[in-house]
Amino acid sequence: MKRTVSIAALALGTLWAAGAHAKTADEAASGPPAAAPDDPQSTAVSATTSADTVDEIIVTGTRVVGITAAESATPIKVFDDTALSRVGQPNLNQVLTQLVPSFNAQAFGGDTANLTLSARLRGLSPNHTLVLVNGKRRHGTANLAVLGGPYQGAATADLDLITPGSIKRIEVLEQGAAAQYGSDAIAGVINIILKDDASGGEATATGGSYYDTGGETYAGTLSLGTKIGEDGFLNLTAFHRFHDFSQVGGLDRRVTDTSGTLRTNLTPAQQALYAGIPGFPYVNKITGDARSHLTNLQYNAGYDFGDVKFYSFGTYSKRIASAYENLRVPDRIIASPVLGVGGSLGAPGSIVFDPEGDIPPNGFSPREGIREDDYALVGGVKGELNGFRWDISLSFGQDKNLIYTLDSANRSLFIDTHFTPTEFYNGFFKATEWTANADFSKDVELGMANPLNVAFGGEYRKNIYEIGSGDPASIYKEGGQSYPGFRPSDAGEHSRHNWAAYLDLSAEPVDGLKLDGALRYEDYSDFGSTWTYKATGRYDFSPAVALRGTISTGFRAPTLAEGYYSATNVSPTSAFVQLPANSAAAKLLGFSDLRPEKSTNYSAGLVFRPAPRLVVTLDAYQVKIRNRILGTGAIFGSGGAVNFPVVTQAIIANGNVLDPTVSQTGINIFTNGADTRTRGVDLVLSYASDFGSAGKVDWMVSGTYNETKATRIGLAPAELTPPGGAAPIALFDRSAIANLETASPKVKVIGSANYSLGDFAAALRGTVFGHSSTYASPNGGTYYKQEIGTALIIDLDASYTVDETVTFTIGANNLFNKKPPTVALVPGTSDFTLVNGGSVLDAPLTFSPYGINGGYYYGRVSIKF
Repeated sequence: MKRTVSIAALALGTLWAAGAHAKTADEAASGPPAAAPDDPQSTAVSATTSADTVDEIIVTGTRVVGITAAESATPIKVFDDTALSRVGQPNLNQVLTQLVPSFNAQAFGGDTANLTLSARLRGLSPNHTLVLVNGKRRHGTANLAVLGGPYQGAATADLDLITPGSIKRIEVLEQGAAAQYGSDAIAGVINIILKDDASGGEATATGGSYYDTGGETYAGTLSLGTKIGEDGFLNLTAFHRFHDFSQVGGLDRRVTDTSGTLRTNLTPAQQALYAGIPGFPYVNKITGDARSHLTNLQYNAGYDFGDVKFYSFGTYSKRIASAYENLRVPDRIIASPVLGVGGSLGAPGSIVFDPEGDIPPNGFSPREGIREDDYALVGGVKGELNGFRWDISLSFGQDKNLIYTLDSANRSLFIDTHFTPTEFYNGFFKATEWTANADFSKDVELGMANPLNVAFGGEYRKNIYEIGSGDPASIYKEGGQSYPGFRPSDAGEHSRHNWAAYLDLSAEPVDGLKLDGALRYEDYSDFGSTWTYKATGRYDFSPAVALRGTISTGFRAPTLAEGYYSATNVSPTSAFVQLPANSAAAKLLGFSDLRPEKSTNYSAGLVFRPAPRLVVTLDAYQVKIRNRILGTGAIFGSGGAVNFPVVTQAIIANGNVLDPTVSQTGINIFTNGADTRTRGVDLVLSYASDFGSAGKVDWMVSGTYNETKATRIGLAPAELTPPGGAAPIALFDRSAIANLETASPKVKVIGSANYSLGDFAAALRGTVFGHSSTYASPNGGTYYKQEIGTALIIDLDASYTVDETVTFTIGANNLFNKKPPTVALVPGTSDFTLVNGGSVLDAPLTFSPYGINGGYYYGRVSIKF
């Protein structure tokens, strides 16, 4: 502990940070009602302007009662329901992307990841951000993001299942807080505070579409608040949204050239056959949004019995969605009368007629489908006894996904039996989490400027992850085209439990100096125990200037999905097995079971309030992560620049069966393979101006600079030594490293002006996304750089309120329809060879930070009652 104290003292001596003087106990008591730590029923008054949110009482990142965002010793952003409503798309990921510079949402996901898109904070993994609802841990999704990219491995809470219209405010803590909240809180914490109105309500309907790529969206929200007896409340929210497919690319290199003309090297029979593919020449529908129906039901309730308060909140979500996969050309499975048996693209005799006509003669576009049920329920009691504030709660969360392949066929089943279903049940994922918390705090008078706040408590959590196998047709040999079912060898149930204890001390020894220290112990049933700590300080030199800084350690326990997920991922030309990291097959390749990541965080900052309505914050930070869990690049068994027979042996040992027609096979696996360092700076300036009869404008400029570097890249196990090679291959290829370091922009700046005059309001927002890049390879040997340049995205909306009740809004996100560049051709090759080895010629670069669909234009009407 001597080293911890000395480091904290050094940080405090070099801090930059600021803000108004902290309130005394008497001043806090005379202000807005204070919320207890992690208080689900916080009574903080919702801010109405961006500048005023700094005076919002917060419950995230501190266990002291009555602290405001401006007084916080840690960087925190607060967004009220007014700010949330100024984003057109009814999707919380999109809302936060357009409001928080360090937050970036996934634009497109491969395979089932396209059905549950994720997001990340400060350029780190989605799994490094802890999501709380009313201060309680939110469970994660069961749908692991498996395929490569900057969001690979995501299995965190699905923010799309929280309705924006149910939210009172959101507190975004941009700092590691594992010592306070436990695993996952390395990049920061997002705390969603639900509405607690005991009367009134609001109904909202919205509709919109992308300019020229589809994606029609219709959504409705109904929120109601009512009293329960004299001292209770119940707030209910119902939400439904339909979002249609979008299409942003569809020329297929197997069928057309870059102009959309049939390829000249096709046989006359193929040209005649391919010209009949529906939608020709835009035949491939894979690149675009999934079609989804989403229903969310939520409640937040509480009752004050005097000395004891009861609270409960929960959600239920139902999602039915599907996403297109790569086109299967007409002679993929069956032959036409023109081509005859044996066709062109398969081995002689492997393609047969379909006399019953079950398989479309012009090819088919399979879809991956999901039927998702998600539940969350939290109940607890809290109160005060002999000066101790206490809070005891129990939480349950479960996410279950039934996975289907639709409009498809099982090629081998059809060849062997002359029959194949066109729809397959592939099996299910299910993730369950139980959490019990007991939290206590007390103010102890020691003669300091303010009492010492002593907080302590414990937590018990159990996680269960399960994969269920698919129907017989989905697992016959290679399974259905585009997504095989989960085999019995993939299926299984895995669980773990952990318990934790923490101590948190907060003191103000003299006026203006705040000190906070936290220590946490966690013990996991599958990998042992760990200690984390956090030391924070802030000094207010005056009501206008303060310095703040933090040193902390953190950890992230690997999700059970990362350790045990098993499936086969396919394209028309490849089949790769996602090998479970904790499996016997992984041991055959020399990989060890996953271990927890550990981190060290430093931050220092300035808060400056030179005028009553002007606030400036500047925070610099560094996050070092050791033994970071990443997905490897492609490790080939066949068809790659370097191939390993042991990879094929591991696939067989894991029980997977691959499509015999593909040209490339191999494995991917999650492993503790790298150390990383992330450095950045966050800047926020906000000002509220009043022009009298000309109206009011709230100005906000917020920006971030963020850079991640891999400081250590591990080598693959000795079993993966290339034939005749001197050393094992690198665990991560250039694509995987670029996804880590450069696939997200280093710079993101958001500037906004919110204008109001009487019943009229308008909001103008401009977001600058800096340069980003990654690498792609058709064979794992040669890599080509893919780049997205700096872009300015403009959002605009205008609204008018009638009789303080009905508000009409029209607006646009990405007003000028900016789109990312498309996948490039391999230099010096024919006009249908792509750098990524994919099929879609005109597809946009899907790692785009501002989306792939262009402008979204919408209208909305809301009625308050």
